[in-house]
Amino acid sequence: MAKESPTEAPGPSAKGRRRRRRKKGRRGGGEEAAGPAQKGAATAAAGPPRSPREFSSNWKALQELLKQKTDSSNKAVSTRQAATKKKHPLKAKNNQEIPAINENGNVVKAKPPNERDSGSAPNSPSVKPKSERAALGKNVNGTKSNEKVCKEKNGNILKEKGDIKHKRRKAEEHAEQQPKEPEIWFDDVDPKDIEAAIGPEAAKIARRNLGLDTGQSVEQVLVKEKAFEGLTRAVAMDCEMVGVGPKGEDSIVARVSIVNQFGKCIYDKYVKPTEEVTDYRTAVSGIRPENINKGEDFKTVQKEVAEILNGRILVGHALRNDLKVLFLDHPQKKMRDTQRYKPFRQRVKNARPSLKLLCERLLNIQVQTSEHCSIQDAQAAMRLYTLEKKNWEADVKNKSNNKNRKT
Repeated sequence: MAKESPTEAPGPSAKGRRRRRRKKGRRGGGEEAAGPAQKGAATAAAGPPRSPREFSSNWKALQELLKQKTDSSNKAVSTRQAATKKKHPLKAKNNQEIPAINENGNVVKAKPPNERDSGSAPNSPSVKPKSERAALGKNVNGTKSNEKVCKEKNGNILKEKGDIKHKRRKAEEHAEQQPKEPEIWFDDVDPKDIEAAIGPEAAKIARRNLGLDTGQSVEQVLVKEKAFEGLTRAVAMDCEMVGVGPKGEDSIVARVSIVNQFGKCIYDKYVKPTEEVTDYRTAVSGIRPENINKGEDFKTVQKEVAEILNGRILVGHALRNDLKVLFLDHPQKKMRDTQRYKPFRQRVKNARPSLKLLCERLLNIQVQTSEHCSIQDAQAAMRLYTLEKKNWEADVKNKSNNKNRKT
């Protein structure tokens, strides 16, 4: 009987080892099959996601967060624009950060899409599913395009609002700077000085008020519209006279007219002649028999005129003649005679300039072209006075002070 070799009949020790190996293999396989979910967290914690399912869950979370952030930013911008048009809308950020989920499951800031596209992290997977890459690219590109459109719209809105505000501000400044006629009507300043200091609009008004604007009538130059019609501190007077005596060489008063500082007539009366009129001088005076035959009594007119002139500055041209025919007197320091004012004589280069000449040279208007009007002559004298009122009154004050010092 032959002996059995040890290979043919394995001993109990060899069988036990094989059984242990089988059991060990079964246990290892079970652990691998049963615990992938438990080991997923540990694997995720140890390194980046590698399976498609892990990528899919991560990108879904990213897309939800991106969608929430985009919606909230759009709502905030629309709310601000609807609340007020004056406030500038917020500018979209150039580098919008995309949140990501780290290996511990917390939301953290990630690099902008440009940086993520240019270079990948060393631990990022080399291959991504095609559908996920397309979805990601679509979302990122859509966000970028929205940002660009928003920037362009916001830029255009800001530019338009800035232009509107600039034009409105310029218009307000221009309206504030433009002077009104009442402010410079009797301002005793040369139009050239006004143009240099304020501007051409003010100078234009000043020239028009001075009669240098040919588009205005004589009345518009001499009389201020919508002005005070009562007595003022200064008044201007002019009288029309007729001739009496054998040759009509002597004069008596036939009409008296007084205007206030704004050219408004406050007194105008015809006077009954105290003597027989031999020359009505109609071509110059404009007086006719029917005017004075029904006129006021001389004494009454004299009294009324004296009351008006009392305590006031009297303006006129050749005032001595007017006061003479009224048999009135007036303080010299309160008289402003345009014929005797030295600066006027120097400008027109005439020792005894007529009222017509002064109006032509200084006011650029024509008066006394035919029959004289005592109202218009008084208005012209007052306008000449207001033209130089500031300097004129300063000269009178200086002369008065010098006299007081000498005495």
